[in-house]
Amino acid sequence: MSADEAHNEYYHDLSYRENAPRVRTREGVELYYESTGEGLAVTTLNNFFFSAPFWRDYTDQLAEHYRVVSYDLCNHGHSTRLEEEPTWEEHTADLIGLLDGLGIDSTYLIASSASTQLARDVALAHPDRVRGLVLAGPVLGPKGMRRHRQLQRAWLRTLNDHDIPTLFSHMYPEFVSTEMNEDYGSAGYLGLRESFLAMSTPEELNNGLTLAQKGDSSPELLTRIQAPTLIALGDDDILLSPTAGHELAALFPKGRCVIMPKAGHVPFLDDPKGFQELVRKFIDEVEADV
Repeated sequence: MSADEAHNEYYHDLSYRENAPRVRTREGVELYYESTGEGLAVTTLNNFFFSAPFWRDYTDQLAEHYRVVSYDLCNHGHSTRLEEEPTWEEHTADLIGLLDGLGIDSTYLIASSASTQLARDVALAHPDRVRGLVLAGPVLGPKGMRRHRQLQRAWLRTLNDHDIPTLFSHMYPEFVSTEMNEDYGSAGYLGLRESFLAMSTPEELNNGLTLAQKGDSSPELLTRIQAPTLIALGDDDILLSPTAGHELAALFPKGRCVIMPKAGHVPFLDDPKGFQELVRKFIDEVEADV
């Protein structure tokens, strides 16, 4: 692959749709969203590093079969900005308000990294609204979240002591797989960095990383989730080993773990097509049992 091809592979069109509608979710809050396709709803959850447009390239195949909804969290992207960063409970209320506004009774949730905590909280608080969970590179651990939060604190220190480009250089070898790092070299690094810089401000990242260290970290909470759950884990995920991934899935009453070969902490970056095929297979199997 040429340097230009590697650059383009990881640089995405992150432009927002002009005149896109927003949905009022609670007092003083309106969320930017994008809805593509028809059928069963699949909703993506941002992990404070992504924006709604980012998901287009990782859900395009799913949108051929389902209604894919992506949105910006409150205080991020093109959604309402408040003086105070919302709590996990408020982010949960926003998602339910968004579903209500779009006339969606229940949805599958696709979450990545820090947003897997939000997916967990929504499934616990509103089990009737969640048909299933897909947790890609979860920050949830079979014995807790201490290691994940230590890494988030290190990222936060780098951000506050330096800047976003330095934060990206710190994070890159930790969330990108060895395979992707070697194959795409400097051009891929620079392309993904451009996307990263375009999606967030220092304030957004500071607030998101701070919130990510809060909330109940008890693995016992996972045993209460009744929604079918798929753990999609890269075998090169620096935070969770394949063994721990299977242990984590076993905590969910209806959990399963699929290991994605040669993928890192955000496995759909490594294999968008393979990831979407896993999600579609999971949804089809769950719906067959309903």
